[in-house]
Amino acid sequence: MGTLPQLIEEDIALVNDALNELLQKSDASTAFIADKGGFLITSQGNQEDYDLTSIAALASGAFMASQSIAGMMNETGFNSTYQQGDNFSVYIQDVDEHCLLLVLFPAGVGVGAVKYFATATAQGVARQMQIAQERDPSAGLDLSVLNLADPSALFKRRG
Repeated sequence: MGTLPQLIEEDIALVNDALNELLQKSDASTAFIADKGGFLITSQGNQEDYDLTSIAALASGAFMASQSIAGMMNETGFNSTYQQGDNFSVYIQDVDEHCLLLVLFPAGVGVGAVKYFATATAQGVARQMQIAQERDPSAGLDLSVLNLADPSALFKRRG
């Protein structure tokens, strides 16, 4: 079985709605979902000014590094990371065993508001991922093994 439930158009639409609501409530500029391998799943908000694919990969690595540090400290409560910048900041929150929620926001926006609204968004995304998993428990994708140079195997009809 893959590491990510098979998502259909309805799943992505509901996740995008949740991301848009987060952006409206928190005044963040961009919100997106990535799998823990660093692959971008969906995004909302300002997408033109950022290389979201690279940010997703790097942020996933940073989050997983903090999880490793937590394990070395016998700490189980590390479920988010926050990087503060002079102009922009990034907040990364664990969604479930498959995904991360990433939020990019201007430095003038308080991290407390972002964290507060991101928690509810992450819970909603986790519920939608669970619905997708229950829809077809044997289906799923491991994005890390996909051959992006030849994705034809992904689009074959089932027999």
